[in-house]
Amino acid sequence: MRILVLQHIACEPPGEYEDVLRGLGAELVRVELDDGEALPDWRDFDALVAMGGPMDTFEEDRHAWLAGEKRAITELVAEEKPFWGVCLGAQLLADALGARVYTGAAPEIGVLPIALTSSAGADPVTTGLPETLPAFHWHSCTFDLPSGATLLASSRAYPNQIFRAGRRAYGLQCHLEVSTELVSEWLEVPAYAESLERLSGPGAAEKMLADLAASESSIRALARTLFERWLAMI
Repeated sequence: MRILVLQHIACEPPGEYEDVLRGLGAELVRVELDDGEALPDWRDFDALVAMGGPMDTFEEDRHAWLAGEKRAITELVAEEKPFWGVCLGAQLLADALGARVYTGAAPEIGVLPIALTSSAGADPVTTGLPETLPAFHWHSCTFDLPSGATLLASSRAYPNQIFRAGRRAYGLQCHLEVSTELVSEWLEVPAYAESLERLSGPGAAEKMLADLAASESSIRALARTLFERWLAMI
């Protein structure tokens, strides 16, 4: 397999998803769009993975490359090319398919559960899983479900957590791929650390890392299960 991975900041790599790809011997081509790297032709790859980032999908005036990325996503979904979008990547999928992306009522941050919908049992990626699952969250934007999409998982604060568009395009608002080590790197980004303290108060970082350490193995095992099932479609 030849997989295109789009990153929007250096500290948000595919994490557990990359471990799965490496284990399968897949060729991973990583492009960091925020660093000015050019977007390759998605037709040259078997699938596309789009990760998170600090920008919003509607900030094309600040990040002109967003327009090209959304256009590529629209095209590849129309051609039923496999797509896996995480956090910003999920929002880009929704935006590319004509849905509204907007700031939520309040940020959703930390280890919080997601609940599978009644449609999850019939989906090849989410079938057979427990009704409630652990997930890591760090976002303040949400989106409407694109027309024709299938909602697979929700949280109390952000109902659209996991969805499928077409047959092989999936968006995950939550982070399942992270480790405590990776989130510690996020906290070294001044804008991330300042935002967390402003929104959640002093000591929030320490609590976040402790909660993640307690749930990390379960969250990453879920990431591996979902991602391996998605890869089986390729």
